[in-house]
Amino acid sequence: MTPTARRAAVQVMVEEHHLSRVQACKAVGLPRSALYKPTKDRAASDAPVIDAINAVVDKRPRWGFWKCFQRLRSDGHGWNHKRVYRVYCGMRLNLKRKTRKRLVTRERQPLLASPELNRVWALDFMRDTMYDGRPFRTLNVIDEGNREALRIECGTSIPSARVVRVMNQLVDVYGKPHAIRMDNGPELTADKFTDWAKEQGIALLFIQPGKPNQNAFVERFNRSFREEVLNAWLFNAISEVQAAADEWVTDYNEYRPHESLGDVPPVKFKPRVFNAKVSTSELST
Repeated sequence: MTPTARRAAVQVMVEEHHLSRVQACKAVGLPRSALYKPTKDRAASDAPVIDAINAVVDKRPRWGFWKCFQRLRSDGHGWNHKRVYRVYCGMRLNLKRKTRKRLVTRERQPLLASPELNRVWALDFMRDTMYDGRPFRTLNVIDEGNREALRIECGTSIPSARVVRVMNQLVDVYGKPHAIRMDNGPELTADKFTDWAKEQGIALLFIQPGKPNQNAFVERFNRSFREEVLNAWLFNAISEVQAAADEWVTDYNEYRPHESLGDVPPVKFKPRVFNAKVSTSELST
């Protein structure tokens, strides 16, 4: 409680509750000398400081406190830094100025369901925490042709190098897609991933920032995975998350009815012919 508020409380106790000034001062912890001490009009005494600070920041709004203070000293003002900083904060000049975030310019990606497999893959990241609070991430990859889940990669960290490794495994098993649809995450805009896609001849379809509807197929997949696995179970280790994800991917692809596919699983809606170098079971190794 400020001294001003304490004096006001003493006044209320004396006038309304008929306490003596001694009792009221003891109750609020205010020295009696402070009660009789005349109050200062701080706004009037700080007016020269306010005017001087305004004169500086009007011309140089990006200057911080110390630059303003040194400029005031150079102009001949003798106020100490404590007083100037108190006035500076009272003017709310110490608040962080928000600057407009520069967003990457991307072309709008129309969401068209391809009738062919391996025409467009879609991938996205998800985040969750284990039972003890440790965070983990998942990399989800699906084929837009039949909404088949190709892989859910789980880990505490999934940098661009690991994304490239997972994509190489998927290419070995399923073949090479014509394009990959994704957002603008740092792992996906990194040179390591974009260079890999260029070497493979795979087009990268980056959606516009803040437009997840342009990647709606994998976003809907994410929702199912979160509701049926991440929100349904508690995990103590990444191995448990990966095992649950692998089991759910098999159920999603082979048994779970998909409404937009006529209530049949993805692999029954449009079966895939494998000419794979490795089996799908080797993906999780």
